[in-house]
Amino acid sequence: MIQMNAMHPMLGKVVENMEKVIIGKREAAVMTLVALLAEGHVLLEDVPGVGKTMMVRALAKSISADFKRIQFTPDLLPSDVTGVSIYNPKELQFEFRAGPIMSHIVLADEINRTSPKTQSALLEGMEEGSLTIDGNTMQLPRPFLVMATQNPIEYEGTYPLPEAQLDRFLMKLKMGYPTAEEEFEVLNRAQAGKPIAQLEPVITVDELVALQEEARRVYMEKGIKHYIVNIVNQTRSYNSVHLGASPRASIALMKAAQAYALIHNRDYVIPDDVKTLAPPVLAHRLILNMEAKFEGVTAEGVVHKILARTPVPVQRPLNA
Repeated sequence: MIQMNAMHPMLGKVVENMEKVIIGKREAAVMTLVALLAEGHVLLEDVPGVGKTMMVRALAKSISADFKRIQFTPDLLPSDVTGVSIYNPKELQFEFRAGPIMSHIVLADEINRTSPKTQSALLEGMEEGSLTIDGNTMQLPRPFLVMATQNPIEYEGTYPLPEAQLDRFLMKLKMGYPTAEEEFEVLNRAQAGKPIAQLEPVITVDELVALQEEARRVYMEKGIKHYIVNIVNQTRSYNSVHLGASPRASIALMKAAQAYALIHNRDYVIPDDVKTLAPPVLAHRLILNMEAKFEGVTAEGVVHKILARTPVPVQRPLNA
């Protein structure tokens, strides 16, 4: 687990602030912050009640960002997500009323419970940072993060996310159950009130945007770029994989590694950053063949095996 004193001062404050609300989930909090800094999005797959909504609310409050929650249901329409133009008889013209996607941080709760048509309403915004409605293109605010959740155990009445949409998520995370000690502390805090209500911002939205720009400037040497390309290329030829990761995955892994290095208060990427991030960034993009699924092979297991057999580049001094 990353230690607070090893973090970037401002980003460490954000994680510390989030931990006032979520207990024992520092890794999930850090990974969510990685996605935000890399201008990506997160798919969070876990059982109900483990704090998914609370974590994203705590992040939004910590950076003083606008936050909207969309409860995805079978009857949800694309316009319920993006917004709609309504005729104003007094002004004799149509007025656009923005949907919940026009926010800094959007929680797409149970995204797999709505139709593919409504799911796709998120695609343009997630990839382009803009929306086209009635022929007009509108920019989404910065920062912009979609945190989508789905329940892994209830499949009745759900619509699995298509590969094109899965590929838009920078990473897929799981939070898991707390330990007995952590759950005991959850009870203590819940008894005293609602911690989220007392949470105050520790940085501003403008400071977060500046940190996003700083993450882009984090140095990555050629050897590590080749390391990323080698890992991603192997997913396309691995015998258990029907469809490997796309070039978008290589870009995602590079940006995530830069953001992870910045959180560690470094201005350069090391191979361990790539190794840590490869499973959550790549696994959900792989489609295994039927034989592998029958044998119980997992996409995460495939990524770990690829990492184990891929030569790690030697880190050179920055002035070399």
